[in-house]
Amino acid sequence: MRLPKSAHAEQPWRIHEFTRDFRIEDVWSFRTPGAGPDDFPVMLAALRVAYDTVKEPAVVRFLFAVRWKLGALLGWDTPKAGLGGRVSSLRDRLPDDLARTADGAAPCSDPFTEVYLLDREAARELANRTVHDIMHLGWVPAGDGGYELRMAALVKPNGLFGRLYMALIAPFRYWIVYPALTRQWERAWRDRALLL
Repeated sequence: MRLPKSAHAEQPWRIHEFTRDFRIEDVWSFRTPGAGPDDFPVMLAALRVAYDTVKEPAVVRFLFAVRWKLGALLGWDTPKAGLGGRVSSLRDRLPDDLARTADGAAPCSDPFTEVYLLDREAARELANRTVHDIMHLGWVPAGDGGYELRMAALVKPNGLFGRLYMALIAPFRYWIVYPALTRQWERAWRDRALLL
C-alpha cells in the first residue's frame, strides 16, 4: 500500500542523518501478519531467498528488460556512471561502526548494494546515469499490534535528465512495478517457513 512521504520522514531512522540531499520519492507498506518486533531479519532473509525475476509477472519482466537494454545501449549503467564512478557510495558517509554492519550481509542478487543493516532498519543503493537511489527498509509497529515492512525510495536525480526519467517512469512504478513487488514481498513473508 502506498503511504504519504511523511510516513517515512516522521520515523526516527538513522538514514535521515546521511540523506539530506536525497528526496523521498515513494513510501510503501507491506503486510506481514503475525510479525513481531524481532522479525525484521526473518523478513529480510525471506526477501533474499524469494527474489527471482523469473517469477515476476511478464509485464514487469518486460519493463525491466527494456530498461536494462536501453541502459546498455545508452551507457546509463556503466561502472563510470555508478557507485564509485559518477557518485560516491552512501557507505562513504557513514561512521565506521554503521558501515561495517553490512560487511557480512549475504550478497544481493538484484542490482542493489548493501549500505547498512540494523535490527529494524536497512539501506541498499544503486546508482547509474539517471539517479542515485537508496532503498530504505524499516520495521514498524502496525495498527493491529503486529509489525510491518516499510520501503522508501530516496533518490537524487542526475540533473534535468534524471528528473525527466523519474517523471517518465512514475506511472509504471505505481501501476505495475510496486503492485507486483507488493505481491512478491507479502508472499515471501507468508511462505517464509518454506523458504528459510
